[in-house]
Amino acid sequence: MTTAERLGNISLGEAMFTQRAIRRFKPDPIPDEVVRDIMEAAIRAPNGGNTQEWHFIVVRDAEKRRMLGELYHEAWWAKRKDAGINGPEDIPPGKSPMRSAMRMANEFGNAPVMVLLCSTVRSSAGAGSVIPAAQNMLLAARGFGVGGTITTLHPEVMDRVHQLFGIPDTALVVYCIPFGYPRGAFGPVTRKPLAEVCGADHWASPFQ
Repeated sequence: MTTAERLGNISLGEAMFTQRAIRRFKPDPIPDEVVRDIMEAAIRAPNGGNTQEWHFIVVRDAEKRRMLGELYHEAWWAKRKDAGINGPEDIPPGKSPMRSAMRMANEFGNAPVMVLLCSTVRSSAGAGSVIPAAQNMLLAARGFGVGGTITTLHPEVMDRVHQLFGIPDTALVVYCIPFGYPRGAFGPVTRKPLAEVCGADHWASPFQ
């Protein structure tokens, strides 16, 4: 059975309309064949000129996951400090996307699998070509009941990430995606009405 056939567990429509950012993971390992299928889906993504200027690092080693988790935690707070948020006390209490993201930063190293998505050239065009691969990965993961979410790092930790994984200076880490079976459920997401975010032939003419 091919990767494409194994991805037929759910329809594309169901995968797209029930995909949501998953930030809480069970400790259950993801089978190697599922990880391979997710990565096979990644390299089928469209990219600029079919140059395939990408490189992916699948992180499964427990110690490297722990170390990357610490670096991600540091990077998350560095980004918050850039925005004037210096600690948990500056984040309003109660349920919120930022509270959820903070919890993920605290638990990042526990994700069973992490994938670094890199551009082999340090350019905006190279980074842009990685974006469709990220979505392919997330849709493929959804087909296997695996969740994830796109995250970015911070210049404060980037040299150490490069050193930890042997990433050459000529390459650029674009995204870091943690994957795992969700603690919680997939399901519909809340979005603004299409007419508010899509124009018909003009910015101010709502698409109907």
